[in-house]
Amino acid sequence: MFGMLAVGIAGVSSVFGHIKSRHFVGQKLRYTSLVEKPLLGVWAGVGATIVAAPVVAVLPVVGAGTAIAIGAGIGTGVALGVKDSKEPPKLLDD
Repeated sequence: MFGMLAVGIAGVSSVFGHIKSRHFVGQKLRYTSLVEKPLLGVWAGVGATIVAAPVVAVLPVVGAGTAIAIGAGIGTGVALGVKDSKEPPKLLDD
């Protein structure tokens, strides 16, 4: 019972972190020199895992796997947000 709940929490938090970080990097950090760093996604994922680890250590249902899933979601979101920020904005065709 608790295993399914923990997997669900890890999945939802990972997807939420991915979507929010991709949007933030793609829209807000588009014109900064920070997005030119090649390992920005890796560093963001490692940082998110380190920040999430003490939080999930206190919670009784989730564990280290949730912290790793959050870090992976945020890291991939940042990496794809950097890729999105390098593409020119799409215009509507009339």
